[in-house]
Amino acid sequence: MTSIKEQAAISRLLSFLQEWDNAGKVARSHILDKFIETNRGKTAPELEQEFSQGASLFLVRLTTSLRITYVTDSCLEKLLRSIGIFLSAVSSNRYLIEFLEVGGVLTLLEILGLEKIKEEAKKESIKLLQVIANSGRTYKELICESYGVRSIAEFLAKSKSEETQEEVQVLLDSLVHGNPKYQNQVYKGLIALLPCESPKAQQLSLQTIRTAQSIIGTTHPSIVDCVLKVLGTMHLEVQYEAIELIKDLVGYDVRQALLKGLVALLIPSVKETSKLQAKILSGRDLLRWGCLGQGRGVSCLTAAPSSDPSVLQLAPSLPMFLQQAAAAKAIGVLARNDMSIAEELLYLHVVHGLMAAMGNMDHSNSQRLASLTLEVRTAASEGAGRAAAATVPPPPQSRRPARAAQCFVQMFPLVAEHVRKGMGEELYQLFLSNAEDLYMKLDSIQADILAANKVNITKALRLHGGSYSMNILYGSHDSAQMAYLTHFEKEDVESKE
Repeated sequence: MTSIKEQAAISRLLSFLQEWDNAGKVARSHILDKFIETNRGKTAPELEQEFSQGASLFLVRLTTSLRITYVTDSCLEKLLRSIGIFLSAVSSNRYLIEFLEVGGVLTLLEILGLEKIKEEAKKESIKLLQVIANSGRTYKELICESYGVRSIAEFLAKSKSEETQEEVQVLLDSLVHGNPKYQNQVYKGLIALLPCESPKAQQLSLQTIRTAQSIIGTTHPSIVDCVLKVLGTMHLEVQYEAIELIKDLVGYDVRQALLKGLVALLIPSVKETSKLQAKILSGRDLLRWGCLGQGRGVSCLTAAPSSDPSVLQLAPSLPMFLQQAAAAKAIGVLARNDMSIAEELLYLHVVHGLMAAMGNMDHSNSQRLASLTLEVRTAASEGAGRAAAATVPPPPQSRRPARAAQCFVQMFPLVAEHVRKGMGEELYQLFLSNAEDLYMKLDSIQADILAANKVNITKALRLHGGSYSMNILYGSHDSAQMAYLTHFEKEDVESKE
């Protein structure tokens, strides 16, 4: 026999359920608003008490309504939030199973692919998938078995909301962890996202790939080409993440292919260059962002759009030139971090490539970054006093020149000798005076000398028997130089933060 109190509670529940069953769209919206307001954050036992041990009866109505109406977007966002209250409640495993048994995962994934549904509703769908994925390995596998990785990745690429994209990254990160059966599938899905048109999606994918890479421990063959292509971006935040990933990848079996690819980007192929010149001459390929002033003096990474229709505007200065500049930057970062990588790059003719990039009058940023990677700061050219001063952090206004201090010529005196011969004394001295601003002082003849240089130090390196000792690399001021480089690396991290 049930008590009078229990009978009253059951009567209230039945009355509530009947009200829901008979309500129209507007009335149901009000019911959902009140439910969300009064039950947010409650535990499963508290929900059961609220519904007189019949909370599942309301949950099944919510899930049924979701499956019937999600295509029309009727109260969809509120429905998903209400279901989220059940699934995210403490001790809610029973609710989760009930939701999954009626095809909840498939419904959530299908919502992500429908164009008519609002972004906010899709965001709520992602949050529910997060709750499911965080419930354990079995549930992560269920999402992946439902072709979830593909649906989630496609949504990340198409989403217009950065906040929503960040929620998707959280979900993908969850699917990578504790999911050995499908972690490779997630990893491949992230790599497939790299060519997408959304800079935010590229940035988040690169960040998550770094996490996945450390968990999986092996690389996919396509990752080198995909990451190198990303270097053609105009978005510095994406370029930064790509270089950070490259720093990780050199520790894996793709190291040689990656270094070769970076050096190759320093000299765009004749075929691609001729295509570019044809487009420029014909007046096509005029896009919104570009370089001004006959291809020199303004970097395409920083140039603002021109309102003057008479000014020629080159396309994203063309991905191959952006790749060239980013490759020069990445090479400098890698060489600073690891001496063995610097030596490997020398054997791959990196000095020849950097000098050729310095002669690219069509893209000033390529010239500047290549020049910074080659800048000289040796004991012979700088003097003992300046080397010792390198242990003191530079003032804020001199930070950019400070970043040029680490370079191949500085590290390898033999390289300095060949660079001097390749440039000629006059150009070499101009280079020594201010490497960062060299591109603004070059005339067409000097640029041609750099672009057509024949510097090849591989034979000379082999005659020296391979690796250099630290004394040869840094001369008598190695400790000061190392302190300077330590400051440089710390400054690079702080500037990003």
